[in-house]
Amino acid sequence: MQHVFIMYAGAVAVPFIVGSALKLDLGTIAMLVNADLLVAGIATIIQAVGIRKVFGVRLPVVAGATFTVVSPMITIAARHGLPTVYGAMLASGVFGLLIAKPFAKMIRYFPPLVSGTVITVIGLSLIGPGAGMIAGHDTAAKEYGQVSHVALGLGTVALIVIFSRVLRGFLGQIAPLLAIAAGSLIAIPMHLFHLNGVASTGWFGITAPFHFGAPRFDAAAVLSMCVVMLVTYTESTADMLAVAEMTGKELTDADIARGLATDGLSAVLGGCMNSFPDTAYAENVGLVQMTGVRSRWVVAGAGVILLLMGLVPKVGAFVAAVPEQVVGGAALVMFAMVTAVGIQTLKKVEFRDNHNLLIVAVSLGVGMLPAVATDRFGNEVFFEHFPEWTQTIFGSPITLTVLLAFTLNLVFNHLGAANRREQTTALPAAPREDSEVQTAKA
Repeated sequence: MQHVFIMYAGAVAVPFIVGSALKLDLGTIAMLVNADLLVAGIATIIQAVGIRKVFGVRLPVVAGATFTVVSPMITIAARHGLPTVYGAMLASGVFGLLIAKPFAKMIRYFPPLVSGTVITVIGLSLIGPGAGMIAGHDTAAKEYGQVSHVALGLGTVALIVIFSRVLRGFLGQIAPLLAIAAGSLIAIPMHLFHLNGVASTGWFGITAPFHFGAPRFDAAAVLSMCVVMLVTYTESTADMLAVAEMTGKELTDADIARGLATDGLSAVLGGCMNSFPDTAYAENVGLVQMTGVRSRWVVAGAGVILLLMGLVPKVGAFVAAVPEQVVGGAALVMFAMVTAVGIQTLKKVEFRDNHNLLIVAVSLGVGMLPAVATDRFGNEVFFEHFPEWTQTIFGSPITLTVLLAFTLNLVFNHLGAANRREQTTALPAAPREDSEVQTAKA
């Protein structure tokens, strides 16, 4: 239950934010929440238990919806609709299954320089949608930035700070979840928390596959989601290595490949079941360290709980009824925390006597352009006069940043480094200087 509680706020935030940004009704958002929990439960069970030598890293790893997918999903859906989103997700899942083994051996091309830059942008690019949930999605609307709504959202942020400071141990770690509960109670007298839809929702049920229609496949959308899969793989690999170190297990390339293949499988399931690709949750990695409970069967039990929750539509309806100002306040903190993790990752990078600072600067600067150049509804407009396929790819800050950081790292730290080594080898040896010249130089 601790594993479920600590990942729950982040897991349900993804469908809530996507649904709110696309202006979906509460019933549809509730369906997305249930589908999300169902797929997360299945992926968590597979990661912990394993399926032969094909899926599952067999470690206490909890899977949940990745924040990486939020920005590309919103961009693709705004231009092509949700059937195209889920078509691209299906294709990226198949792509993920195919490259799981090669990627496990190519992880050196995604060093902290690339992953830290991308993770930083993931958090920064999502602050805009978080702000939209608090103040409103149309900046020109009269009700935009209503004082009571902004106060409720920022009050939720304050509650997270207070709970984190006052509470200790596990309760302190679930401060976002507690703040959402408290914020929802505060919203009742403000007439923002309505439970009418919960009462009319059934207790048991499962989301119909392809709820939004038959999947459609657009080349640019598929490419964008495949890039998301690469980012997800980088994130999951880091978390799997951390858990392996805690449990004393030496991970082989085959172990990592099985774990990554499970992420790819989650994207295939998500594409069919109206859900989202999953990744290993860092919050739960911290919980394993804190509690000292390193049994993968405990995490498998958490996966069963998530799966059962995904089969109870009332759970999704209740989550969808929570005021988006409250969820937005909590999401704001979580997104900024993602950015902080990215900065922490960049601390491992050597910035002296190289071009790494330039790589980070260009990737951040150009990558954030779609996030900051938006219209009154928050839609990307920076590339609006470009061909439509380029808008789909470059309209997502995450996709653009991954392409930039990965390419620049190759150019400066791999291809360039190899050329320099070849030039150094080809140069004739420098003539030896006599002792007087050496002394003068010293």
